[in-house]
Amino acid sequence: MKFRTKILPAGKTAAGIEVPAKVVAALGSSKRPPVRATINGYTYRSTVAVMGGKFMLGVSNEVRKNAGVEAGQTVDIDLVLDTQAREVELPPDFVAALARDAKATKFFAGLSYSAKLRLVTPINVKNPDVRKERIAKTVAGLAAGQV
Repeated sequence: MKFRTKILPAGKTAAGIEVPAKVVAALGSSKRPPVRATINGYTYRSTVAVMGGKFMLGVSNEVRKNAGVEAGQTVDIDLVLDTQAREVELPPDFVAALARDAKATKFFAGLSYSAKLRLVTPINVKNPDVRKERIAKTVAGLAAGQV
């Protein structure tokens, strides 16, 4: 589904676009459809979210930079339903730590893509001591059934 819209600034660095309800309905999957969005020839994966009663799609700093657009600009966007599985790339040291705890592994396996991503992203730091500490804390939380 192609449409023209304005990239709306939201806070200091965040931005997004409002997705018309008829576009969400045409995608036919749910009120939070996973999509492949193309802006200015740059395609990225995301999910339409409901915020303040409106369907919204985030347009991160990285996406804006790669697409050569900025907040406040009117753009043409193409959304298609994304049916490919979404997998979070797990750091090897996190995988090793999970392998040592069956409860944590089982709980992690049952999480959604976005929940896994929220847990893994903070682990990806360069400082090895901070990284070890974050992995240990994350695995302990997973073993206790907490996200």
